[in-house]
Amino acid sequence: MTTTSASPLSAGTPERARFTAVLRAEWTKFRTVRGWAIAPVIAALLCIVFAFLVANGTHTDFCTGAGNCKAGHPFVPTGPNGQAVADSYYTVGRQLTGDGTITTQVTSLTGVISTATTNVAPSQAQQTRPGLAAWAKAGILARPSTRQGSAYAAVMATGGHGDRFQYNYSHDNPGRPGPVSTSSPRWLRLTRTGDTLTGYDSTNGTTWTRIGAAHLSGLPVTVHVGLFVTSPVSFQTSASGSRTLATATFDHTIIDGHATPSAWHGQSVGARRQDFYPTLRAGSYQRADSSLVISGSGDIAPAVVQGLLGADTAASSLPFGLTVALIVIIVVATMFITTEYRRGLIRITFAAIPGRRRVLAAKAAVIGAVAFVTAAVAATVAISLGERILHANGAYVFPAGASTVVRIIAGSAALATVTAVAVLAVGTITRKSAAAVATGIVVFVLPSIIGSISSGGAVQWLYRLTPAAGLSVLQALPRSAQVDYPYTFANGYYPLAPWAGLGVLTAWAALALGIAAVVLRRRDA
Repeated sequence: MTTTSASPLSAGTPERARFTAVLRAEWTKFRTVRGWAIAPVIAALLCIVFAFLVANGTHTDFCTGAGNCKAGHPFVPTGPNGQAVADSYYTVGRQLTGDGTITTQVTSLTGVISTATTNVAPSQAQQTRPGLAAWAKAGILARPSTRQGSAYAAVMATGGHGDRFQYNYSHDNPGRPGPVSTSSPRWLRLTRTGDTLTGYDSTNGTTWTRIGAAHLSGLPVTVHVGLFVTSPVSFQTSASGSRTLATATFDHTIIDGHATPSAWHGQSVGARRQDFYPTLRAGSYQRADSSLVISGSGDIAPAVVQGLLGADTAASSLPFGLTVALIVIIVVATMFITTEYRRGLIRITFAAIPGRRRVLAAKAAVIGAVAFVTAAVAATVAISLGERILHANGAYVFPAGASTVVRIIAGSAALATVTAVAVLAVGTITRKSAAAVATGIVVFVLPSIIGSISSGGAVQWLYRLTPAAGLSVLQALPRSAQVDYPYTFANGYYPLAPWAGLGVLTAWAALALGIAAVVLRRRDA
């Protein structure tokens, strides 16, 4: 009796083992072709070189090579997590040692809006009209110090978003809805217990509702506590924004069972001429019997680029270099499949591996992994190098937290991966190198080039519907529901969130891959 051993790719081989064998075979093909193996290195180097050229072409005299900026350049505070923040307000308070509770009643919250836009000097923008910004804030604040960018927790009433408990600029908990008025006052309470700050609100000062709590690690024994008022830029009537000022009346303010003493003092935070955030004017306060009337302008929230001219970001030097690298990756991904068609080797591949879609999946995994590593390494070096050069050339780099930088690097790698897989599918469909490369560049690269040199509503749709939406992963400026701002492409914001934009690109890639799978099954024998 004669026996035969089964092939590693025979029907009796487990599916996982069969795919692993195909994957190993495709990886061997890739690494043994010298041009394919060298191309990813070239792509990474081109990305880094072009990032260097873009950064090196930016020269200003705002900052020194050490990163210290002149007094005339806007100062942007950096929050606890390294993010850029707005931190401008007026406060009346004192130091609190140990645990304690501060309670107050907000009996009114009104405001005015400048008739001039933020691009007019504050000294020329004093004419105002009545109006209250939706994110005008009045309440109780506690923080280690009044240094801009330091940690904080606050409970507040707002102009249009009801009561809130906010901390460390990006955390927001909603409380009781509705506006504040003399007929509908709002009671607020902030309690400190160790490193934990808890905010409450009430309509009668007797029955309290907990809004939220924050654990501020490393909070010192002595902190600054007090009442505060601030009011952000309004974009209701102008795309450039108008400065605003809010005024709140506080009554029945008690700290640890004692009424507010006259020793409490007022302080304007972040209202200097060189501060980043536009303010209408410095705040103030006055006593009216047992009440405190406080006015303030600014914001305590994540920063947006409004008012900051000449600001670069962590990803400023990356898009052009990444686009050049993508063109190289497109060529390699295309050749990875079309070469076998041109030389007739695809028949041998399909004869050895009957599962055609398994071959396509293995090729996609290999080229996707190569693209991922290439883009990740290139983006990491390009961002670090670009920032160093921008600083050395005197440019101001808008602060970005470590999580933002990691997201941009990971997003760049994912962008390259999905593009490579999509173009591999295009090559499978066309079977012609020139046609596939041209299609890949036109569909996956050209929209981003057009968008970078154009403006208007059409650009918004390019970055929403075409594969160019994937470039949203390079978004370095923050969006926040706590900031009313026109997040437009002209202001440095992609129309889609980073992962939503990548999702659009992935949908295009999935469509191409699906068509390629059908073509392989029906056409290629």
